[in-house]
Amino acid sequence: MSKKMDRRSFLGASAKLGVAGLVGAPVLTACGGKGGDKMVPLRNPDEYYVPELPDKAVEGKALKVGVIGCGGRGSGAIMNLLAAADGITVTALGDVFEDRLNGLREALKGQNQNVPDEGCFIGFDAYKKVIDSGVDMVIVATPPVFRPYHFQYATEKGVHSFLEKPIAVDAKGYRTIIAAAKQAEAKGLSNVCGTQRHHQRCYVEAFKKIQEGMIGEITGGNVYWNQGMLWYREREKGWSDMEWNIRDWVNWKWLSGDHIVEQHVHNIDVFNWMFGYKHPVKCVAFGSRHRRITGDQYDNFSVDFEYENGVHLHSMCRQIDGCANNVSETVRGTKGYWSSVDNAIRNLQGEIIWQFDQEAAGAEFQQHDPYTLEHVDWVNHIRKGTTHVEAGECGMSSLCGIMGREAAYTGKEVTWDEISAAEMDYMPEKLELGPLDLASYTVQVPGTGK
Repeated sequence: MSKKMDRRSFLGASAKLGVAGLVGAPVLTACGGKGGDKMVPLRNPDEYYVPELPDKAVEGKALKVGVIGCGGRGSGAIMNLLAAADGITVTALGDVFEDRLNGLREALKGQNQNVPDEGCFIGFDAYKKVIDSGVDMVIVATPPVFRPYHFQYATEKGVHSFLEKPIAVDAKGYRTIIAAAKQAEAKGLSNVCGTQRHHQRCYVEAFKKIQEGMIGEITGGNVYWNQGMLWYREREKGWSDMEWNIRDWVNWKWLSGDHIVEQHVHNIDVFNWMFGYKHPVKCVAFGSRHRRITGDQYDNFSVDFEYENGVHLHSMCRQIDGCANNVSETVRGTKGYWSSVDNAIRNLQGEIIWQFDQEAAGAEFQQHDPYTLEHVDWVNHIRKGTTHVEAGECGMSSLCGIMGREAAYTGKEVTWDEISAAEMDYMPEKLELGPLDLASYTVQVPGTGK
């Protein structure tokens, strides 16, 4: 097995360089430009959600939680939850692989969490057993193709869900998410997704300033996730096709959606969030595969998303060693622009008119990890009995990634109406640790040749 830089370690490195930050007062007062134009809000405050971000969740009733998917992200998410709130007990674990479950089970002992034998479930149906075991809340961190159906089942059973992003890899999964999100709202459930920028203090403050009109009407943007190659796993003796695919899931498009969906959804979602979740109308794209070692995915994409009124978003992502790296977002408006690189808003002359005050935030708060703060928000809604469902928004951003992927794979213009209604279902007919038709998992080539 060879292992490369993962998403969270890259984020940590970026944070040290100023890409990530904390909430506090701006260092400069608001102004619309050199002339001090009056700001016109994009939306009224009651039309968008701003999370409360205390250091820890409110005290309240004891809550039982289950984890579905005990690998790296599931293990990280449950540790974040335990750091976010007191009164949480892990009572159920589920995974396809016993070694993954046992690894998390052992790690939880260090948190004084002892999951009983009767709360441990192995197999493709383990998610149902976890949800049916009597938990109040569940962390869904399986490979992305499974997440829509795990969320659907949890919602049917009245269980609150945390969904790691992305939450769909195909059109059928997207429609399943949207239907389940509506049901979750009707049932008064709380659902938070792993788009942690929504709970990162500097992003939340920038979001507020943009909604207040500081950059004017949004006219476009640029979003990037360019980094080195991600991890991969070579096939080991005794592994079936299915076992190898799932253990190497981040490199197979049926499991991950390709990295434009699995990883770059973060950056696409930031723009959608700032823009009020207006989905693109159409897109064109290109991408290719140069260096990836396993799987059937591309290792780079470039997409031109066109939204209503001619607004364009340029989206770029790459996972290749030895290239220029950039993980950031820029949102442009009629009066200025915001960049996540230095958490600042500039006017059209390039002068900083607002910047997130990291020092002030450090003095006011103790907890600054967005991966933990998203769980603070989740528990607060559950304990306060308030409905909050993020799956619809995250589902929309996931479909944007799918839309860009298909445009690159085919070389064709893809519209929102086409992709949202597409007969696209990546789930294999049989879910068992046996053979797969790997010959059908081919790298896509766009256009036509001679």
